[in-house]
Amino acid sequence: MDSTFPRTRKPQRGYNADQVDEFLQIARRAYDGSALPSDPPLNSERIRLTAFALQKGGYATADVDAAMERLEDAFAIEERQVAARLHGDEVWLAEARTTAQVISNRLARPEGHRFDRMSPLALGYRVRDVDKFAEKLTRYFRDGWPISIDDVRSVVFSTQRGGYRESQVDLVLDAVVDVMQAVR
Repeated sequence: MDSTFPRTRKPQRGYNADQVDEFLQIARRAYDGSALPSDPPLNSERIRLTAFALQKGGYATADVDAAMERLEDAFAIEERQVAARLHGDEVWLAEARTTAQVISNRLARPEGHRFDRMSPLALGYRVRDVDKFAEKLTRYFRDGWPISIDDVRSVVFSTQRGGYRESQVDLVLDAVVDVMQAVR
C-alpha cells in the first residue's frame, strides 16, 4: 500500500501525515511478518479503531479512510485463514454465528430501546436514524437482505439530546463488520 495520499489545501484539515505514514509502516511490517519488537500488535480490529489527529494541509481523509478499510480487510482475511488452519472453518463460522445471534437479539429489541440512552442533557445518536439502520441490519441477518460492509462502515447518524449511547452503537456496528468479514 502506497503511503502517499493527496493533501488537503492549507486552510482545510486532513489527517496528520506523519501519524498516517508511521502507522502504515507498522502495518506493512506486521503484514509482511517483519514487525519490530517495538511495534504494537496489529489486527483488523485495531486498524478499525485507529484514529489520526487532524492538521491543516494533512492527508485527505476520504483517501486515507478507503486505504484503512482495504488494510482492515486484508488483515481480516489473513486472520480468518490462520484461525481456519488452527481450528478449522467450522469453529470460525460457529463463532461468527454466535456473534450474529447476539447482534440479532440486540436489534430485535423494541424501537427506541435497542441501546442505552444518554441523559436528556447529553448528545447521542438520533434514535430514529439508528433504529432505521437497525431494521436494515435485521433484514440482512434474518433474510439475507443485501447490505455491504461499506454501508455499515460509512453509516452516519445525526445526534439528539437523550439519544442512543454512541459507544454502544459503534461496538455493535464493529461486530457486524466482523461477522460480515467472517462469512465472506
